[in-house]
Amino acid sequence: MLSPQQAREIINNAEVVYSADEVQAALLRVAQKINITLADRHPLVLSVMGGAVVFTGQLLPLLDFPLDFDYVHVSRYGDSKQGGEMHWKVAPGESVTGRIVLVVDDILDEGETLAAVKQRVMAMGAAGFYSAIFADKRNGKSKPVQADFVGLEVPDRFVFGYGMDIHGAWRNLPAIYATKEI
Repeated sequence: MLSPQQAREIINNAEVVYSADEVQAALLRVAQKINITLADRHPLVLSVMGGAVVFTGQLLPLLDFPLDFDYVHVSRYGDSKQGGEMHWKVAPGESVTGRIVLVVDDILDEGETLAAVKQRVMAMGAAGFYSAIFADKRNGKSKPVQADFVGLEVPDRFVFGYGMDIHGAWRNLPAIYATKEI
């Protein structure tokens, strides 16, 4: 855990990638696209904890159709900056059998987490799978899965804010920041 001084030092040495206004505009665009696609589907929305909590919390009130809600908790990062072994903390509690599922997550980095969630949800009998990712990292790598709905593309740098953390801090920022390139 960072000290308050360490957390302030990180934000003071970071660069804004997208302002709070740009983030909100992207949120509205994603919600509109989801509303058009899933209006008559009554999906089960699964939020990927903990990064998607901000995106999900702001997205759900903008969706104008009936839905059910649950969450999953799977991570490859923990407190590190690099992905590691997949760790399932919580699988879907709601039955996904025969359901259209919309998974909401904060960032599509290498795509391993989203691919694992999709594989698990489909293996549990979902009728269809959609994904909404707020940030898609332009890292030049081939990803095992692509998102159906994307808020913003972010550079191949360590980004944080709007649900994404840096060493456990700054998920609560309304904008998206990146650590400065060295």
